[in-house]
This record gives sequence, C-alpha cells and structure tokens, in this order.
Amino acid sequence: MAEKLYGGAYLSPFVDTVLDNMSSILEEDDSFLESNNLLGRLQNCLYDVAPVLDDAELKQFTDKKVKKWLVDLQDALFMADDLLDELSTKAAIAATQMDPGNSSSWSRLVDSYIEDTGDIEYIVRRLESAVARKNYLRLKETAKVDMSWRIPSTCLVEPSEICGRKEDKEAILKLLLDDDDDAHGDLSVIPIVGMGGIGKTTLAQLLYNDDKMKGNFDFRGWVCVSEEFDVTKVTKTIIEAITKSPCNLNDLNLLQQELKEKLSTRKFFVVFDDAWNEDYEDWNRLLKPFQNGVKGSKILITTRSKKVASAAQTVSPHELSLLSDEDCWLVFSKHARLSTDSMENPILRKVGKDIVKKCDGLPLAAQALGGLLRGNSDVEYWKHILKSEVWKFSNDKIKVVPALRISYYYLPSCLKECFVYCSLYPKDYEFDKDELILLWMAQNFLQPTGRNTLEEVGDEYFNELVARSFLQPHSTLTNIFVMHDLVHDLALMFGGEFYFRAEELQNAVEVDIKTRHLSHNAKGNYPISKLLGVCD
Repeated sequence: MAEKLYGGAYLSPFVDTVLDNMSSILEEDDSFLESNNLLGRLQNCLYDVAPVLDDAELKQFTDKKVKKWLVDLQDALFMADDLLDELSTKAAIAATQMDPGNSSSWSRLVDSYIEDTGDIEYIVRRLESAVARKNYLRLKETAKVDMSWRIPSTCLVEPSEICGRKEDKEAILKLLLDDDDDAHGDLSVIPIVGMGGIGKTTLAQLLYNDDKMKGNFDFRGWVCVSEEFDVTKVTKTIIEAITKSPCNLNDLNLLQQELKEKLSTRKFFVVFDDAWNEDYEDWNRLLKPFQNGVKGSKILITTRSKKVASAAQTVSPHELSLLSDEDCWLVFSKHARLSTDSMENPILRKVGKDIVKKCDGLPLAAQALGGLLRGNSDVEYWKHILKSEVWKFSNDKIKVVPALRISYYYLPSCLKECFVYCSLYPKDYEFDKDELILLWMAQNFLQPTGRNTLEEVGDEYFNELVARSFLQPHSTLTNIFVMHDLVHDLALMFGGEFYFRAEELQNAVEVDIKTRHLSHNAKGNYPISKLLGVCD
C-alpha cells in the first residue's frame, strides 16, 4: 500500500492556529464574518493558501522564487496572528463591560478596532498578494517528495571501503547465524536503526555478502523498500529474486500464496532496506508468507525510525552509533583517492582532518566530501571546501544534503516547529528534556489531544524526535540529549530569517526585522544592547 509519508508543511499548523484565533474571535456572532469584509477576506486567504503549502515546502530548494514566497507568507502570517491576539485580548477585556448575550455590542467593538488601525487591511492585502502569486509559481494542491537524487540500493558492496563497523557486524552476524535466538517463532526480524547517512545500508550489504551468510541460507533476497511501501510490489520482488524470472501475477492473494509455497522448504535471509512505514498492520500483512520458512530464517530491516522497527521487529533493534574521527578519516581518504605522497603532505593532511571534523562521525558526509576532492591535491581548494557550508553544495555533488533533508520532510508538521526551535541553541548544546518541553509549551507548539496534558503531549513530541534521530541521548547524562552538527545545520536552514542566535561577537549585531525567535547565548561581556535593529 503506497501512502503519503511526510506529515505536512512547516507552516500548516501556523495557518491552523491563525484560523483558530479567528474562530475564537468570531464565535460570539456567526453572522459577523459575513458583515466584516476584512476578516472575511483574511479567512479566505488562509483557506486558499493552506492546500499548496506542502508543494511549496518541497520546491523551495530548487526554486528561489518559491523560497522567497514562503518567507513573505510566513512574515504576513506572524503579523496576522499578532493582530488577532491583540483583538482577542481587547475583546476579552471589553466582554466584562458588555451586556451578556449582546453580540451587536461585541461586533461594534471589533468594527471599532478595525477602523482605528489600518494594519489588518495591510496584512490582508499582503496575504491576498501572496495567494495570487501561488498560481504564478505553479504551486499545486498535491505534492510528491523528489527522490530522483537517490538510486535504489542493491546488495552489492565493496568490503574494503567499510570502516569502523567491525563490532556492529559481529553483533548482528551472531543474531543472524543463531537458529535458537527467537522465542516467538521460527522467523526473526532484526532492525538496524540510525540517522540518515550513518551507514545502515552499507552494514546490511556487508552482512548480506559475508561468506558465513552465503553458506548458512538456502536463499538470500534484497528489497529496497524506500518511501513507497507497496506490499504487492515487495512480494513480487521477492518471488522474482527466488525464481530469477519475471512474475506476471498482480493479485496480492495469489502472490502471497506463491511466495508462501516457495519459502516453505527453504531457510532464507531477506533484507528490507530503507523502510519508512510505521503501520503494524501493513508489516503484519507483508510478513505473513515469510512465517513458513525453515527454522532459523531471518529478515533484516534498515530504518531511520524506531517506530518502524517496533512495528516489524521480533528482536530488539541494533542502533548504529557515529564513527570516530579516525574511522571517518579512513572513509574520507579512500574516497579522495589521492597518492600516498599527497596524503602525507602535512598541510593537506591537517586541512583534511579539519574537514573530517565537520562530518561529526557521519560516514555519508565523509564519503561525499572525499568524493568532492577526489584526485585534487590543491591545498587552496581543500581550504575552500573546509570553509564552505555543506548545505550550499548541490544535490548531485553531495548526497548528504537530501539524505538528511528527507528525514525532515517526513516529520509531522507539529514536530517541524519543535525541531526548528532547537536552532536557537548552539552546536553541542546539552538539551534538558523537561526544560525544552516547557519552552515548546510557552511557544504554543504543542497540540492537545484527548485527555493528555500538554506536558504529556510534549513528552510524545520529544520522544518522536529521538526515535527519528533528530535528538540523541547523551552518552553519560540522564534526561540530557544532544543534536548532531549537521542536523543542527538543518534546523538553522529551516529557521531562516525568523530564528536568530546571538553569540559572542566583538561588534554590534544587526537582527533582521523578520526575526521572531532570538536567543542570547554569548558568554562574558556581551550586553543585549549590542543587538540592533530588532523589531518591536
């Protein structure tokens, strides 16, 4: 079953918040909206723009005009929300002076406020202009994540390029070769979990091609599941891998019977690479034919999400950690492919080591940056790469950019707000879980559901970000979490002009007028008065 996996645009919950604020203002009198032209136009703008936000969010990195449109729209939404908050406050104060049930006096109050200020008209015109531009930008009400940068994985791997995963390999290999490790039945489902670019697929390829695995299983199969979780397609792929010929069946029932029959006398090992689907019922449906293999049959899943692992696993997931700088240097060196003399150049080696530190233990980043420098021993060019932001490289040059960005796309919109808020903190900051949840509450990021308190909702949001590897538990401290440097850069990128972090600087800092969230993290003598240009 194919399904839309990403959880909505970053601005979607904010549009909903503005609409909710407007509803609370208008609930006193249902007919008031019809009589007030400005508020009616404002509401129409919000309803009209909401359906295209997903498409705009996906296109902003390939179209600068769309990026600017989103910035302008967000700025206007902030202004609209401020004015509606002010109107709500004035209405609440005045409500104590009005006759109970007298909606006409309440309407006059709102009319009077709108007449006294031209801000609402200005904001409405800005929003109407933005809405009109969506047609020029060809924004659509449907959106699809661009996965053209990603080539589907295969089982092939070059073992000599693997660095720093010996212990991980041995631990999982032990599970795969142990026929008595599963107390729940004959089939073991083992997930490998970790953030994008950490090497899950590479480790799975290494295991798949190990000589011990080849001799232990009658059949081995590899399926790149990716974002489209189609039970029929996956089942057909496994059948074709077994028979080494095309399968013409399209009915799921017939396909599953066929697969069940072919696996019933075989001990098999199957890899489902890059799984995103978190639905237990979908996984249960997919795995039914696999329950009939010979005892000791195994399935290995690679995923970025612990919730995916939980939906499919029978064995506790194996979580991959980041590589050491030494192992990252080995990855980087192998992909740079320079001569021994070049790599022994002390200046070049020093710059290279500094480049590797930017990877912060992420092997995909080390591989990508090494590939950029492949065969190039120009020290000045290496220094240029060192100073460059990873996010400024195009997708076709460095795959780590879209690899991490895709994780952001798949976040529910309410979690995107909470994640971007973390950009206010410096790199290597140690997040206190309870403190961060309280700050999210203060920003009105948490959406209450059912009987859950806001604290409980915040706890769910936080745990979800941890499960998706946006935050990682501290190695020694309880209830403290950290964020990978490149993930922090991702948050900064999406925070844009609306989030500003002031650090220790000698000169005054000019803050963009659009800034809405500001943190002052500087140490020493750095007064807040040095922040100039902040909008009231």
